[in-house]
Amino acid sequence: MSTQQIEIDVLIVGAGLSGIGAAAHLKKHCPEHSFTILEGRDRLGGTWDLFRYPGIRSDSSMYTFGYSFRPWTYEKSIADGSTILSYIKETANECGVEQMIQYRHRVAQADWSSAERRWTINVEVGEEKALKVFKCRFLWICSGYYNYDEGYTPEFEGIEHYKGQVVHPQKWTNDIDYSAKNVVIIGSGATAVTLLPSMTDKARHVTMLQRSPSWVASRPARDPVAQTLKKWLPIHLVHGVTRWKNITLQILSYRMSKKKPQRAKDAILKLLHEQLPKEYVAEHFTPDYNPWDQRVCAVPDNDLFKVIREGKASIVTDHIDRFTETGIKLKSGKELQADMVVTATGLNLQAFGGTRISIDNETINMGEQYNYKGMMISNIPNMAFMMGYTNSSWTLKSDLVSVYICKLLKHMRRHQYEQVVPRIEQGALKAQPLIDFKSGYVLRSVDKFPKQGDIAPWKLHQNYILDTLALKHGRLEDKVLEFSKA
Repeated sequence: MSTQQIEIDVLIVGAGLSGIGAAAHLKKHCPEHSFTILEGRDRLGGTWDLFRYPGIRSDSSMYTFGYSFRPWTYEKSIADGSTILSYIKETANECGVEQMIQYRHRVAQADWSSAERRWTINVEVGEEKALKVFKCRFLWICSGYYNYDEGYTPEFEGIEHYKGQVVHPQKWTNDIDYSAKNVVIIGSGATAVTLLPSMTDKARHVTMLQRSPSWVASRPARDPVAQTLKKWLPIHLVHGVTRWKNITLQILSYRMSKKKPQRAKDAILKLLHEQLPKEYVAEHFTPDYNPWDQRVCAVPDNDLFKVIREGKASIVTDHIDRFTETGIKLKSGKELQADMVVTATGLNLQAFGGTRISIDNETINMGEQYNYKGMMISNIPNMAFMMGYTNSSWTLKSDLVSVYICKLLKHMRRHQYEQVVPRIEQGALKAQPLIDFKSGYVLRSVDKFPKQGDIAPWKLHQNYILDTLALKHGRLEDKVLEFSKA
């Protein structure tokens, strides 16, 4: 019995923030194209449905993290996960794309046929992994860049002897109880910085154990400019003005950090010294790298510093020697007593949702390819992927990519092109990592992703204004994209 094949113009992989945004743009700007969204899980929302740990929130302003086409109307601009999930669901419903989602459909393999000028997509459906086959003209992968099945946990000596509870934030469930417990959070990134103040409501004491400090900076949970403008302007104008204010400030801050890192350090440290003793800041909040060599963690309304001052939480900077039955023995000889350990030790990166991508049944080694404008890949036809900014809100870039792909699809239909592929001259570029961060989770897996080059259009700008000019207003037919008809 042959497997049924479903024909579609555009197939979107992932129903998270990026996938819903892509579908909304496609429905509005390319109504002549048929499309569907395949989601491996049984709910939409991606990251914002998956993560359930205490305090889960955005790490940047929702006036930039939200969609350009749908104003952020909620009170807080640094928003909690459930509010962000509601925003995504409301967007999917209002834009009429929720009914286009097929849940529990995990894309396992995508093969491009040069003869057919089509992708053949093998999909595993449900727990039984029943095979379902789709044919599409254009493949659009919006599944993010980390593994949804497992977070990263290092091997800790003696952890098998520990009598308490160990949980990774990615596996947090609503029945986990930390009331009146001594909790140790291992990690120093955005997740740990979020968990620490959020768990003090019930825990006896919460300790963040870090090998080395991260840069953290406080931001108001409510945008003061937006709060003022709401009194006088319609919400869409408030959203637009606040969005561009935040974009501009972020670009200036990032450029200053890169050009004058010592000035950036001094500015952050000055604010930290207003919250905590200088000795505490020197030991626990002064990294040995420059701001934005790794992402700067946001602290809304100084919540992290408040719980430290109140004695509800503390930070220990040390290395783990081993786990004991009752806690963690440190290299310094000190032992932390813990009823619960939360391993906020990072993510496992995963390129393109784990999909095996091939051309004429020959598997492509993504690590040997180059990204084109941060959304297409050298030598791979009719395929795009979503990769947001590392130095700003993810959605700023994904929105621009959606605008560009819609323009590209309309251009191809207008000129009856069946194939578009970025071509690169061998040896023409100096290879650089696609994700130019020194964070451990990036260094562990960056070789699985396409590289970026040292010149446009193969180099990532990490700059919204430059990308707006290139993607929204730039030419489609350059000397890199190769279009062809049947």
